[in-house]
Amino acid sequence: MKKNIFIVAVATLGLVASAFTPNAITSYKVDAAKSSLKWHAKKVTGEHHGTVRFAEGSLAFNGNTLTGGTIKMDMTSIDVIDLTGEWKDKLVGHLKSDDFFSSAKHNHATLVIKSAAAINGVAAGNPNYTVQAELTIKGIKNMVTFPATVTVIGNNVTANATFAIDRTKYDIKYGSGSFFSDLGDKAIDDSFNITVNLFAVK
Repeated sequence: MKKNIFIVAVATLGLVASAFTPNAITSYKVDAAKSSLKWHAKKVTGEHHGTVRFAEGSLAFNGNTLTGGTIKMDMTSIDVIDLTGEWKDKLVGHLKSDDFFSSAKHNHATLVIKSAAAINGVAAGNPNYTVQAELTIKGIKNMVTFPATVTVIGNNVTANATFAIDRTKYDIKYGSGSFFSDLGDKAIDDSFNITVNLFAVK
């Protein structure tokens, strides 16, 4: 009788332990060639659009649930797509300078996902996560929160998000009306938008 009770107890403990054993975390590697980051900045007299290439990255999943990830952007690859020739070269050079992103000193910007809360009951194609991440630009870290649409199909993951970044939090104050007066039509918005489209494979 005691032996049977012991066996039952061991079996029960085994079931309890297995119930609380976390699923294995699966890493999906970002395919930089199939992924894109587009930026959009506004000023009093107009706006500009451009791109930044990804250096590397990965997304972590527990089953089909996003749990984390790290994305690294190559800040030396900053480009402008709405200008050509001399005007394009001047703006690209200015964006890479110390007035803006100091690309020579800070080659990379990094986004580290700290949490991803699933949004239940949304239609396919709509944002299904609220992501909180630590964004590092010019060595300065700040938290950002944004909605994201994440889809897992077989061994592939797509993740899309659009959100605003306050550049002044990263010591990018050039042309900011929040810090300089009498800028007139030379003022540049403090915030700029980025649209991220990631493709990752297991």
